[in-house]
Amino acid sequence: MTKRILVSLLAALLLLTGCVRVQSAGTSQAPAAEDTVTEAPAATARPEGEYIVSDPLLMSAGAAKDNARVFYEIFVGSFADSDGDGIGDLRGIINKFDYLNDGDPNSGKSLGIEGIWLSPIFKSPSYHKYDVTDYYTIDPKFGSQKDLDDLISLCHSRDVKIILDLVINHTAKDCPWFKSFTQAHKDNNPSDPYYDFYSYYTKGEAAPAGRAFSPLSGTNIYYECNFYDGMPELNYDNPAVREEILKLSRYYLDRRVDGFRFDAAKYIYYGDHKQSVAYWDEYLSTLRAEYPGLYTVAEVWDGDGITNLYYPATNCFNFSAAQVEGLIAETAKQGNAGEYAKYVEKYLNAVGGKNPDAMYVPFLTNHDMDRIAGSLTVASGNMQMAANLYILGPGSPFLYYGEELGMRGSRGGANTDANRRLAMLWGDGNTVKDPTGADYGKDKQVQEGVKQQIEDPNSLYTYYKKLIMIRKANPAIARGEYTSVSIEGKKVGGFISTLDGVSVLVLHNPSRSLQTIDLAAIGDFSTLRAVIGLGAAALDGTTLELDGQTSVVIGN
Repeated sequence: MTKRILVSLLAALLLLTGCVRVQSAGTSQAPAAEDTVTEAPAATARPEGEYIVSDPLLMSAGAAKDNARVFYEIFVGSFADSDGDGIGDLRGIINKFDYLNDGDPNSGKSLGIEGIWLSPIFKSPSYHKYDVTDYYTIDPKFGSQKDLDDLISLCHSRDVKIILDLVINHTAKDCPWFKSFTQAHKDNNPSDPYYDFYSYYTKGEAAPAGRAFSPLSGTNIYYECNFYDGMPELNYDNPAVREEILKLSRYYLDRRVDGFRFDAAKYIYYGDHKQSVAYWDEYLSTLRAEYPGLYTVAEVWDGDGITNLYYPATNCFNFSAAQVEGLIAETAKQGNAGEYAKYVEKYLNAVGGKNPDAMYVPFLTNHDMDRIAGSLTVASGNMQMAANLYILGPGSPFLYYGEELGMRGSRGGANTDANRRLAMLWGDGNTVKDPTGADYGKDKQVQEGVKQQIEDPNSLYTYYKKLIMIRKANPAIARGEYTSVSIEGKKVGGFISTLDGVSVLVLHNPSRSLQTIDLAAIGDFSTLRAVIGLGAAALDGTTLELDGQTSVVIGN
């Protein structure tokens, strides 16, 4: 029997039997090469345990291109090496792109990523590139402009969006702009166009409160450097700075990148959110008038009360839900999924009131955080449940490279961020190495890389792939109108999402025990579309039995 089964066959089976118990996709066999999300013979019943892939009716509802996509953060220097120097590069990403997205949504062979965020790729003295020397030159360790152009073309040929990390709060000290700024002050030449290009105060004046400054050798000024003295901060009171950043942004948008991730967005005016927000609004309003499809997301590392201030201008990452102490992880560890869903609904209502295009942008960790698999763990099932909670949800979730493998890495006693940015575990001899300063013990790391996990139907990689397939097969999950669902006296909860008249119910059971739920109190949902987690689910009429650490998608 072919594996190319429509979910409508499950509906037929339900009509015949009245009840079906479906094994979770987390324990079922991985999709084979011939798996597809298109139509299949209509007369064959779906065997228990076979993975539900798609429904053409729901697939058509999500045909419009939008930004409610699964993104993948790539720390470029640690991802894939193409030239044998041990440093990841753009050509390495191109060579490994089939792993992320092979261009065929029906193949079941790739992870199914719909967008990528590249960490900074511009010329820089550091391994991390968050101190830019030249924004118009790709760092030679990462490749060339042609490599970037080729990657952009590859992304677009596979309907994958690509955004660049734009670090415009500060530059490197060896940036020509800062060198010109320094020389202008040594020459005491206020007419030089770079004299006020960076933020500073003059010796004898009172230092602005709460901000960090460093003396500029050979002058009588102190330049602002809130991160460290190697990252001088640009002066956004200077119209020439604002125009230069617009020029830079246009340069890459004209090269067909889809948008940007903005680093340290709240520090444009340190400690002054009102001025920072005003800048982002002005800058992005200008760009959107010229590039209507622009995608942006900002790093405003703060609570919702602060990030919400920036939403009229741009989407922001949700830091309240991130990391091991965040709402997603806390819910995954036998928390209350209904309470988490209420939070998401409240969040969507708040940001939606500020910007009709606002989205929820959740993530577990990124390059500045300890990897979450070291705390939640795959063995406990907490890692899988956390993935369910944010990938089977609204908006635009971001995966950090290697998260789908359960990669670990933390600062620990070494206090080095390099341990959070370790080499991707390809397991196939790729020559990419850990970045400078990394000393994370190999004995602490997950032992199976991409090559091994792709071949394992029970691997975390396979689990993530199925999650993304379920999300794509039910576009209402990401794009629909969200209504939270909580069940009194139970930790089971989730949401109803409706798109173009099609509704789905997503329920999560983070507990360790089987829970029975009467769907009659929730709505008219009768078709068990997908099950994923450590257990199984059964739907008999309006009665749902849902095992612990398991999630379901139910259609009406």
